[in-house]
Amino acid sequence: MDNSVFIARIFGLCYLIIGAGFLFNRKAFEQVMEDFCKNAAVVFYGGLLALVIGVVIILTHNVWAANWTVIITIIGWLALIKGIWLIVFPNTVYKFMQAYQKNKSMQIIHPIVALILGAILSFLGFFAG
Repeated sequence: MDNSVFIARIFGLCYLIIGAGFLFNRKAFEQVMEDFCKNAAVVFYGGLLALVIGVVIILTHNVWAANWTVIITIIGWLALIKGIWLIVFPNTVYKFMQAYQKNKSMQIIHPIVALILGAILSFLGFFAG
């Protein structure tokens, strides 16, 4: 199994579970988001986790090809950027979360996008890869 298929399986399942969890437990996830941005240690560790995931994907899968594997590369770069943002600019997280929580349509679109991306990556990782 190559890196693309392995990473697609991991992220596919994770996005499916997180998207479904967010849709079916919206109040619980809103509380998690509220608590997350109020705790500097949690913001730092969230940034550290995103940074490590981004660096690992970029080092093992920095593939800019005209096929589905570029999705994984983009996820890696976005994770790296998110990790840098959370570590370097932690004071901006609270304002971002407030704006996110006020935008109710985004709270529906975000988990649906996660579910769609999860379904695509799971299909590619388990059936088409």
